[in-house]
Amino acid sequence: MLIRYKRTYEKIAMGLLSFVPTEKDLKNLMQTIKHYEDEDNWQLFLWKEEDIIGIIGVEIIGETAALKHVSVNPSHRQQGVARRMVRALQEMIGSKYTIVPSEQTKEFFEKCLKPITDEE
Repeated sequence: MLIRYKRTYEKIAMGLLSFVPTEKDLKNLMQTIKHYEDEDNWQLFLWKEEDIIGIIGVEIIGETAALKHVSVNPSHRQQGVARRMVRALQEMIGSKYTIVPSEQTKEFFEKCLKPITDEE
């Protein structure tokens, strides 16, 4: 289930975002969290099953939501979590915004939109 980011989730969010290659540097990571906290057009969501295991963030630009960040705890990868996050995000904001990938998330986003096969 997707839940909106709140400042009380800051450490969890930073931990999950730190798995994103562009967010390895602490200064960049702090700046990204600040954007999500301070900028109304940056929206961050956490994926909660029993625990919070994933994070997904978008930047709202007009009528589009650019997918900026997607990250899943490494111990929960290859289980379809990120795909479920993208689909839940589409259900949550897709009627208001068109979700588009950023350059960094394009390949992943396109993979998420493909039909699920028996192998997955």
